[in-house]
Amino acid sequence: MQGSIEGQLASRFMDMEFRMSEYKKQIWNPGNMLYPLPVVMVTVTDKEGNDNIITIAWAGTTCSDPAMVSISVRPERYSYQMLKDTGEFVINLPTKDLCFATDYCGVKSGRNVDKFKELGLTKQAAKFVKAPIIGECPVSIECKVEQILPLGSHDMFLARVLAVQADERYMDDKGRFCLEKAEPIVYSHGEYFTCGKNIGKFGYSIKKK
Repeated sequence: MQGSIEGQLASRFMDMEFRMSEYKKQIWNPGNMLYPLPVVMVTVTDKEGNDNIITIAWAGTTCSDPAMVSISVRPERYSYQMLKDTGEFVINLPTKDLCFATDYCGVKSGRNVDKFKELGLTKQAAKFVKAPIIGECPVSIECKVEQILPLGSHDMFLARVLAVQADERYMDDKGRFCLEKAEPIVYSHGEYFTCGKNIGKFGYSIKKK
């Protein structure tokens, strides 16, 4: 029996060594390697009613009940003070057709250009916040900042979701919102990509056949 166990362990060890030699990985310094990420167009406004759009990839869900999200912004960005002063913003989800506008809003500063006017984007009123929504975006998420966390290069704005506006054009006949029809885009290592084909559904791995 003992010999049998030792043999099994030796076999497993050899198998592990083989697999380790198959998957060779480099050790890198700490960095942001969680890709791909949703890329979003965040709309903000200042106390005088001047609006701006900032493109952000450091955005994500933090809680489902209550619904909360976060965005991380460098303090030197033009929109940073607007966010801090008003405590409000809207996350707008861009599409394939909005890729150029998404990139433009990430590299051009609102100090120098009116991005809505320059890009011909439709400014629409939000329901609960003063920051506008972008009409061309299929989803707009209205947010109220609850906490600002200084983290280093970026400050994180932790916010509660007040409302979600969804474009009726992407509703199917069963009332399901089909965001995939809008061809949302993601960001990875400085590049934009459209989402690929559906390869599974949540829970499919344990679903009875």
